[in-house]
Amino acid sequence: MSDVTRRLLELLAHLQTGRRFSGPELASRLQTSPRTVRRDVERLRDYGYPVMTQPGPGGFYQLAAGRALPPMVFDDEEAVATVVGLGVLAASAPPDTDAGGIGSAADRAFGKIDQFLPKRLRARATAVRATLEAASQTAPPINADALATLAAAADHHEYVTFSYTTRDGTTSQRRIEPYRQVHLHLRWYLLAWDRDRADWRTFRLDRISDIAVPGTRFAPRPLPAESAAEYLRGKLAEPRHRAVVTVHSPAPKVADVLKFSDCAIEPLDQERCRITTWVDSFEWLVLNLAFLDADFTIEEPEQFRTRCRQLAHRLDLAAHDPE
Repeated sequence: MSDVTRRLLELLAHLQTGRRFSGPELASRLQTSPRTVRRDVERLRDYGYPVMTQPGPGGFYQLAAGRALPPMVFDDEEAVATVVGLGVLAASAPPDTDAGGIGSAADRAFGKIDQFLPKRLRARATAVRATLEAASQTAPPINADALATLAAAADHHEYVTFSYTTRDGTTSQRRIEPYRQVHLHLRWYLLAWDRDRADWRTFRLDRISDIAVPGTRFAPRPLPAESAAEYLRGKLAEPRHRAVVTVHSPAPKVADVLKFSDCAIEPLDQERCRITTWVDSFEWLVLNLAFLDADFTIEEPEQFRTRCRQLAHRLDLAAHDPE
């Protein structure tokens, strides 16, 4: 590959991030001169890539959005990551769901992604796609159009109305300010400010229907936590029991056993780690910790220690031979 071709591919990779770059910034990233950057931008335009230019102070280069583009430029790792990501997302598509589900859309894209890759990467991506198999996961179907509609409303700071069905089947009309969409434990959630309740709320996307965006804008509020994911974790953990445990086992081994648990694992050294977790029952946590085959110390709460003593007594009685 010639130096010019390599430089053009690298330039295009930067521009395809969608952000704006000044001439000096691109020159620094490509280790070339601003004049060479200008020539390379013209080459990209000749190849059909719509690169916008803003000259003068504060000027920039940016790849235009919403236009038909030539094949996407990926490096080898990006191509493999894209194929793997689509394959994993496709595994969340339940059988016999409508074509609007995001899992089904990923499945369709997974089957033809190689069409959009440069020739040099098609064989590699095709090989990964042909040999990759992700285990099916049980997850509620999410409509891709609903996901995109809520994302656009949040990005443009526009009010949204929809029907929402709670766990017990009750349906109500909600008027909200959308902010973030979070994927957690195979579920999609919307973090929003509920106008009628004057408070922050989280909504399961699979329980939202009849979405309408009137086009009225709102002034955005600061998020109620450092991130939407942090806020959601806190809300989901509220009705649960919090426990802190030090385990005499390496953090990677503990993480493998507790991979489906809502917990934070902090390495203390190579042989110990601290777990902070939220569980529906302490008995469930004891059983999972027992599978580690490692000593552990309960730091808090006292209720967890009491449950362990009770469970130990029950197990000890069960282990005795009947008279």
